[in-house]
Amino acid sequence: MNELTERQKFILTLVVHEHIRSAAPIGSEHLVKHYQLDISSATVRNEMSALTELGYLRQPHTSAGRVPTEEGYRYFVSRLVQDSELPDTTRRMISHQFYQTRNDVEEWMRLAASVLAHQSRVASLVTAPHPEKARLKHLELISTRGRQVLMVTVTIGGEIHQRIVTVNEPITQELLSTTAHRITNLFEGKSAAEINALRAQLQGLDAEIINWLVEEMNQADSLGAGDIYLDGLTNVLAEPEFSGSEEARRALRLLEERPLLYDLLSRTKTGSGVGGVQVLIGGEGTWDEFRQWSMVLARYGQPGLATGTLGVIGPMRMPYGRAISTVRFLAGIMSDMVTSSLEE
Repeated sequence: MNELTERQKFILTLVVHEHIRSAAPIGSEHLVKHYQLDISSATVRNEMSALTELGYLRQPHTSAGRVPTEEGYRYFVSRLVQDSELPDTTRRMISHQFYQTRNDVEEWMRLAASVLAHQSRVASLVTAPHPEKARLKHLELISTRGRQVLMVTVTIGGEIHQRIVTVNEPITQELLSTTAHRITNLFEGKSAAEINALRAQLQGLDAEIINWLVEEMNQADSLGAGDIYLDGLTNVLAEPEFSGSEEARRALRLLEERPLLYDLLSRTKTGSGVGGVQVLIGGEGTWDEFRQWSMVLARYGQPGLATGTLGVIGPMRMPYGRAISTVRFLAGIMSDMVTSSLEE
């Protein structure tokens, strides 16, 4: 990035703030009057022309004011946006909402998506916490009919996997429960690879169940991100630049179809540690479908055990300061919730 003078930084900041507020091109006279600047509109206009030559502003029409470019937004986010916190009253309200919820991962996800959409006034996304390596927390075996058994695998982090398996001969529920209890005690906290390494020590029904358990946990490891919860899509469609925009609607359809979103999240999840915030502007030259969009994302959870991603998505003209502080605060709360659930 080109280094700017203090005056250019100041004017770029004003243009970004005003464009976020109004969605209209910003002129020099407006800035001088609105902010009661002690410099002339001609001086401001000259600085805006310099910022345009540097690639941070553009002029949509010859006689119009200027709007920020992708590079202008990137400079603003990386150098100029103020690192603010949500107001205390807002933080207390959000915390109260979460600590009133039951110990239900799905309820946390829906609440987090709702809070993010409401606070940021754009769209939100939250992925359920997913183990980096599935580790057994609890196993249940439930007799259904004949030789069929429902195997319920609960992994550390709260994910539940169910499958019907067929054993060699009918087995009583009492024996199934005893077997499930024994396997849980032997392998609690272990990954599929660790369980597989000890499989040779087991015989009979235990060995049979372990084969299916390892297969189920390997499949869980291959799934990548957990379920995705979206909220606030109507907020985005109400924005002036997206109203009636077929490109915006196409991007929203891609979000709902999920493959592109899974790809995006898989490429960004290693970009910052838990609690660190990542800002993606204009698709970052990788995702053409999102070239009019920005994302503010953060990971949450407990590294090495279970992590998820949450964030907001909206037009490049989004209030970055509030979005970043909201995403960071929610990531902290969700990390606390995951940690508490792992300790139970």
